[in-house]
Amino acid sequence: MELPVNAFKHAIAAGRPQIGLWSSIPSNYTVEVIAGAGFDWILLDTEHSPNDLESVFSQLQAAAGYPQTSAIVRVPWSDQVILKRYLDAGVQTVLIPFVSTAEEARAAVSYTRYPPKGVRGVGGTTRATRFGRVRDYTKHVERELCVLVQVETKRGLDEIEAICAVDGVDGVFIGPADLHASLGYTGETGNPDVLPLIDDAIRRIRAAGKAPGVLTPVESLARRWLDCGALFVAVGADVGVLARGAEALAQRFKA
Repeated sequence: MELPVNAFKHAIAAGRPQIGLWSSIPSNYTVEVIAGAGFDWILLDTEHSPNDLESVFSQLQAAAGYPQTSAIVRVPWSDQVILKRYLDAGVQTVLIPFVSTAEEARAAVSYTRYPPKGVRGVGGTTRATRFGRVRDYTKHVERELCVLVQVETKRGLDEIEAICAVDGVDGVFIGPADLHASLGYTGETGNPDVLPLIDDAIRRIRAAGKAPGVLTPVESLARRWLDCGALFVAVGADVGVLARGAEALAQRFKA
């Protein structure tokens, strides 16, 4: 049995923009609903949601029936043990939060690589190996593994080129909310003093030969950042779609 092809990794490497949806609801049922909606990727979040490894495991199984949509997992932290467990569960693309230096990026990549390139522990009959059925998994997994690091601080912005230069980093995701907070605008995601910095960061990431990513539910900002060169853009979130859609429906009858 061969490794599944990571369509998302190959698309961003080829410079094809990928449109995604954030998913924070810890349910395999809702993931199956949105996986069939037509997005190029969905982000299963375990940093700012009640998701854990067990719920993500079932979400990956639910999404597997929709191969046109790639499942990405944001782990809660850049941690060797956490990453090992999610990779063993079959995650092919990981988003690693709060990376502010090249050293932190190198550490994050090392957690996804087997020795001698890294420190990932070797498991045998895991879901990632199709329970031992993938031929020479440890030798070939890197080919289809995609590592995205999240820059969300002023220091991270300053070190974007150094972070992009780290071997094994496929893309750099700009986290607007925490970046705003780092710059003194906590609670904002569209401050006019910060937006040009995000524009510039996206252009710098592309110039460095890596794929830029970002999240915004504001259509004008999503299109702005696609025009800047962003290659993976989440244009909404399942919680937001549910909350705002439910509110709008209620208001149509309550007004």
